[in-house]
Amino acid sequence: MNDKVILFGGTFDPIHYGHLRVADYACEKIKAQQVVLIPVLCSPHKESLPAADGLARFEMISLALAERKNFRVSDCELKRAGPSYTLDTVRHFRTEYGKGVNFYWLVGADAVKDLARWYGIKELVDACNLCVMHRAGFERPVFAGLGGVLEPAQVEKLRRNVIRTPLIDINSTEIRCKLVSGADVSGMLDPKVLEYIKENGLYIA
Repeated sequence: MNDKVILFGGTFDPIHYGHLRVADYACEKIKAQQVVLIPVLCSPHKESLPAADGLARFEMISLALAERKNFRVSDCELKRAGPSYTLDTVRHFRTEYGKGVNFYWLVGADAVKDLARWYGIKELVDACNLCVMHRAGFERPVFAGLGGVLEPAQVEKLRRNVIRTPLIDINSTEIRCKLVSGADVSGMLDPKVLEYIKENGLYIA
């Protein structure tokens, strides 16, 4: 039986308990042997750059994962010049891990509306299991709009890989705003991450 590895990309600006709980839940659901968090340098789907630089976000993720033995962080996208495309990253890990691994790429349900415009989306759906995270309390993602871009079997593969996750009301934007105003964010972040933010003066206007 092939090993299962979850690839979880994002800005992680900063990484918070919401990211970790979703990753934990997906790991248990998929029964994955490893989870790799991949901070992006420059997302092709976002106009603005992350508030913290790549090194700081990498360090914060490393601190947050310190006690999770089956989790690791990769800087492969931080080292890549220009926009980071998911297909290129999946190919990178295929080279690193070899053929005997099934990859599961986690994406938020809000990304479904843009999937048709993702670089190499047809190749990506074939190269890995693209797992859309469906948060409790929200409508199930609809893939009908992808019919003109993907083959019917590929659309069905997306439907099979939907993961229903708990509703976790934490987001990085709110955390950054709270940090600027001096509000308490201790319940949203790993203590080591919060200490790093304070020591390095991150997210302060």
